[in-house]
Amino acid sequence: MTRRDFSGPDDLRIMQDLCSRTWSPTSRFHPGQLAWSRYFRPVDPHALDDGEAIGLWWEGRQVVGFGWAEAPDWLELQVDPLHPAVAVEVLEWFEEWSDAEEQSVMAVEGDAVVESALAEGGFSARLDLPYFTHHLLDLRSLRPVPDPSGYTLRPVRPDEAAARADVHTRAWSELAPSQVDAASYGRLMRAWPYRADLDWVAVDATGAMVASALVWLDPTTGVGLVEPVGCTPEHRGRGLAGAVTLAALHALREAGARLAQVTPRGDDAYPGPRRVYQALGFEPTVRVLTWTRSMD
Repeated sequence: MTRRDFSGPDDLRIMQDLCSRTWSPTSRFHPGQLAWSRYFRPVDPHALDDGEAIGLWWEGRQVVGFGWAEAPDWLELQVDPLHPAVAVEVLEWFEEWSDAEEQSVMAVEGDAVVESALAEGGFSARLDLPYFTHHLLDLRSLRPVPDPSGYTLRPVRPDEAAARADVHTRAWSELAPSQVDAASYGRLMRAWPYRADLDWVAVDATGAMVASALVWLDPTTGVGLVEPVGCTPEHRGRGLAGAVTLAALHALREAGARLAQVTPRGDDAYPGPRRVYQALGFEPTVRVLTWTRSMD
């Protein structure tokens, strides 16, 4: 087993291949999530931000795990379940790299490989913290797309990176300042597995984008990930988030997908998105919990 550091877009593609090869309804990551996490903010595609690190673990010519330290106190990881020892190595690497007094990791409840390594490494599941819940939808049971009065639903055009970035930023501005801009969204649109025909918006009578839903199709598994969805504050309460998501899901089915996944907050402190997805027919499955350890 060998490890090397992240060196650019080719390595992200290799990490996505691992996610695709090992995907199941209880997997931590879908390949589309990695693309969004990497490219939604202004970045140098060949370099990591200060305070960020990614390691890839190899057996022969195949990557069997990775650790993505998004910050000194926050780690994400994916491990091939056939190589459980890699999970322990990822956590040891993170401990050596990080100088944080408390470290956090997100893990899918019931992932025996990762949970065992976390427990061995001194982490504890924090049921008192916000959590997320994987939801799945069989695309054979899709509901019809509604026709919201005064609005049009359509896919994004390849030359609309700036407008598409703007609607996302306005939709999410109440939660936290968004890092998405025209340049970063342009890079996102060039990244695998982005498809403009699966990136949908609702536009008002003036043609302005007011809601959006992005879906990522993994052609290997036939599973699409919904990430992210948003509606600008002045147009909420009209069913636009659900309508534009359904439109994108119908396009996903037409593209050959069989299943859709989304992972909203599962706790009651932020229930709105979960209600929207469940109203569309998504059914909750496993929780994604935060585990922490103190380095005192």
